[in-house]
Amino acid sequence: MNSAEEAVLGADIVCTVTNAAEPVLEGAWLKPGALVAAVGAVRPTWRELDDAAMRNVVVADSREAAQKESGDVILSGARVYAEIGEILAGTMPRPAPGTTVIFKALGQAVCDAVAARLVYDKAVGAGPLTRGP
Repeated sequence: MNSAEEAVLGADIVCTVTNAAEPVLEGAWLKPGALVAAVGAVRPTWRELDDAAMRNVVVADSREAAQKESGDVILSGARVYAEIGEILAGTMPRPAPGTTVIFKALGQAVCDAVAARLVYDKAVGAGPLTRGP
């Protein structure tokens, strides 16, 4: 692949993990219904995604953190639709099928803990998120 655009055209899932100061992903490149996991550019003046990308449904690990720490959210004026925990708890509806979703993660420890548990369970052959002895 010769460009970021080529890398994401037609992709169902796109991950951005950069310390970019300027957007590296344009919303025009995104397939309708794609999921973008934007986990980099975690400073109020840094951006990975352009305004067009940020006009999609934005879900964050923490609304408060996104509104204070994420240049993608702050500089685009994007509204955070929901926190991922609200969707998982059922207090906010999931975005409709076919909706392009931007998941802005800012490094909440609970995400690391869940990921570690999933890796551990896989390593010991347990089912997902089962309780240990």
